[in-house]
Amino acid sequence: MINQISVVIIAQNSAETIEESLASLNSFNEVILYLNNSTDHTKEIAETFLNVRIIEGEFIGFGPTKNKASTYATNEWILSLDSDEVLNKALIEEIKAQDFLDKTNLFILKRDNYFLGAKTISKDYIVRIYNTLHTQFNDNLVHEKIIVNKESKQIKLKTSFKHHNITDINQTLTKMIKYTDLGAENKKTCFFVIVILKSLFAFIQTYFLRFYFINGWRGFVIASSNANRRFYKYLKQYINCQKSSE
Repeated sequence: MINQISVVIIAQNSAETIEESLASLNSFNEVILYLNNSTDHTKEIAETFLNVRIIEGEFIGFGPTKNKASTYATNEWILSLDSDEVLNKALIEEIKAQDFLDKTNLFILKRDNYFLGAKTISKDYIVRIYNTLHTQFNDNLVHEKIIVNKESKQIKLKTSFKHHNITDINQTLTKMIKYTDLGAENKKTCFFVIVILKSLFAFIQTYFLRFYFINGWRGFVIASSNANRRFYKYLKQYINCQKSSE
């Protein structure tokens, strides 16, 4: 049944993680790798995998880009992954055992997040396997999600997979620029106090309410990064408001 699933990945400059990610997908007949303006060796690495088909195109926001990438798949069933995510044999066996006759099934996978090589307390439960005749990603430029319809049947799998969220501390800076640009696009915040409160709450929420303090200095860095990302997102929205009133 796994041959009915196409893996779809969008990537840009993912040379550090793409080899491990693609190597974990050798059980799948088709992996679509949608590259957007990569300047490193991601393409050359991907070309060494026989089951990988490389498509090059523009990045138009996470939701729209993932939907566009899925149109190149030959299967209706899509397993959506990021270029820094790695499956394991146990999860693949669990996927093989699922029912892919019902197109309304949505499969939720558990993701373990790693920061600079260490597993963190953070776990995500995300819909990652879906049928394109039933649903797709929403149009969010950032924080995209697969649309859950009224008739959708959500099935949570037990086995988790690995997410190399941050492998180099500089990634926190490059990701911050990209995500805050997308999060502020065509949006305005007109009260500076909101900028301050949003960033403070992001730190408190991450470090204390989500128990990241358990992860020591890594937890503090993650909480600080989340606060800075929230700060610059709303600061850019505030600047948008100021420009519109000039």
